[in-house]
Amino acid sequence: MSRGIRLLAPVVIAAVVLALTTSPAVADPGHDVPDDADIVIMGDGSGHGIGMSQYGAYGAARAPYSMSSRQILRFYYPGTGLGTARGQVKVWISADRDRDLRVDDRQGLTIRRVGGRTWRPRVPRASKWRVTPARGGVHVIRYRARTWRTWKRVRGTVELSAGGRPLRLRTPSGAVRYRGALRSTRLRSGQRITVNVLPLEQYLRGVVPSEMPAGWPQRALRAQAVAARTYAVHERGDGNTYYDVCDTAACQAYGGARSEEPATTRAVTATSGDVLTFGGQTALAMYSASNGGYTVDGGEPYLPAQDDPHEGDSDDYYGWRRTFTTRQFEKAFGLGNLTYLRVETRDGRGPRGGRVTEVRMRTEGGFDEPVDGEKVRRNLGLPSSLFEVTRVR
Repeated sequence: MSRGIRLLAPVVIAAVVLALTTSPAVADPGHDVPDDADIVIMGDGSGHGIGMSQYGAYGAARAPYSMSSRQILRFYYPGTGLGTARGQVKVWISADRDRDLRVDDRQGLTIRRVGGRTWRPRVPRASKWRVTPARGGVHVIRYRARTWRTWKRVRGTVELSAGGRPLRLRTPSGAVRYRGALRSTRLRSGQRITVNVLPLEQYLRGVVPSEMPAGWPQRALRAQAVAARTYAVHERGDGNTYYDVCDTAACQAYGGARSEEPATTRAVTATSGDVLTFGGQTALAMYSASNGGYTVDGGEPYLPAQDDPHEGDSDDYYGWRRTFTTRQFEKAFGLGNLTYLRVETRDGRGPRGGRVTEVRMRTEGGFDEPVDGEKVRRNLGLPSSLFEVTRVR
């Protein structure tokens, strides 16, 4: 074989592979759907697949890759640089759905009208405090000493803190300790929400262990710390005056002081202030649990679609299986008498032919349209859009 042919062959093969893995195509065979069928769906990955894969970061930090946290970040966010960010972050505590903010009393309790006066109440018998919105932009502050008693009425937004020590917030789902201040905020709609206002680095101490197991390699934890810090700083500039981020996976998970772990705190401290930048701006450092072996294009130069060799084949993320009855499937999409189902197109990137982009659904009533793959994932509660319908019977 000539030297020229030996050099050309890998290029040709790579071009063919690229074409096969990036071109949308008609994908799977269709399924007739009986009235009482079980619809079985199998897939890989968990989450949107954009940016860093947390499972991939775990694999990259271990042998044989043994990548540093910076190398992990360069892989998942190519072309980004490193900047510095400090300051505070405002976190919407979504579990607190009560009409008032309730905390346990503790030494050093401080009450502040945001933008105004600060009080340090001296009520020896108080065991709890509550802040309740009233008419005219007023908050009524009460304390419990056997019975609830009014302490003060304050016009404006009110927040409580304890001199750097965590406060215990009482929510319908239980008590949680939070660092910084707890603010009772009334939205323009009139709804009251609780917002945790605290230094960025303290916030990260409650995010990293909520997003990644503390027992994972320190290199992966440090990459997670930088990604989470970058995401928070990016969202801090979105113009929302009430809060910057929420505390669920819809933004990034945050468990407050109770979730802190020594290993993840060490990762936060080691990367203190580090954020990813692109073109002089804070990057949108999106991430998800597992990309299923191929990242998804995030619409930014530093969020490309690319093969991810660092993902393994954990049962947690690969080969997951979900079963739905015909009725459950119909209800998820507001359809009646589903008769036909087919994964019609995929993005052509990664295993299983790529992520599902369209699923055709047909009913007896005349509905016969493709449904967006992400909508299918959301409506059915699937871990990812990298799936296939394996059986209908």
